[in-house]
Amino acid sequence: MFKVFTATLSPMLVMFTCMVAGFVLNKKKLLPANATAVLSKLENFILVPALIIRTFMKYCTVASLREQYRLVLYSAGAVAIAIGIAYALSGLFERDAYRKNIYRYALTFGNFGFMGNAIVPAILGEAMLYDHLLFTLPMNLAAYVWGVSILIPPGKGGGSPLKNLLNPTVFAIAIGMALGLLGLEPAMPAFFTSTLDSLSGCMGPIAMVLTGFVIGDYDFGTLLKNKKVYAAAALRLLVFPALYVALFMLLGADEKTLTLCLFAFATPLGLNTVVFPAAYGGDTSTGASMAMVSHTLCVLTIPLMYALLSAVLH
Repeated sequence: MFKVFTATLSPMLVMFTCMVAGFVLNKKKLLPANATAVLSKLENFILVPALIIRTFMKYCTVASLREQYRLVLYSAGAVAIAIGIAYALSGLFERDAYRKNIYRYALTFGNFGFMGNAIVPAILGEAMLYDHLLFTLPMNLAAYVWGVSILIPPGKGGGSPLKNLLNPTVFAIAIGMALGLLGLEPAMPAFFTSTLDSLSGCMGPIAMVLTGFVIGDYDFGTLLKNKKVYAAAALRLLVFPALYVALFMLLGADEKTLTLCLFAFATPLGLNTVVFPAAYGGDTSTGASMAMVSHTLCVLTIPLMYALLSAVLH
């Protein structure tokens, strides 16, 4: 168990160091104020799509989809349960309708994208990233259709929830799946796959630099004072992943499904609770506090949870 913990801790510390670097860059004014927007667009329009296209192109086949379709079904069921739990618990954290929605989003989704896409291949191996992307497909759909819409303050518009699906992540999944299913990877020029590999390698570190930079916009001491955020972080990092893994065990899920479930739901509270409210003039302090506290604590909680799961399974 200790070996699993220490092996998992190492890549988590790499991510944490990148986050600290982003925080320092902001506090020391070493990057311009618009760096958040620049890094966010770089992640969402270039780095994450490159990672998704390369992974699906390499591993997505008709046989793999036939073998792994249960991952999508398990995830869809877990997301439905998570949304129900989030609605039930959000009123315990906030009475204000809009801030209640921030907690609903945070209690439903962890940072399964930026953080999950970075730590899964680092801890579980490159091949498991494809399974992680399949498992989180329903989570992506729910986050864009339902999650984004509740993060936009009332009266601020934001467009149709279905239009939110027209985004680089979804397009990248479609392109990657098409290339994989058609078996076109061998026909791709070497420079093209090398470019995707290089961009994919930048996704995790830049995402954590972005996280630290966003947190750096706020007073560190103030972010630590919101006691409700610690309760939300405990649910996000410990209680919910344990609950969903236990449920999947009762349903007879295999070891791979249980592991993917853990890493999808044990990730910290993400940046959407900061980015979307900021874009529409909503409250960002709660989301920033969530991001700072949970990203710091997850350096220990993710290795701990994975070590416990490994001990149970073996």
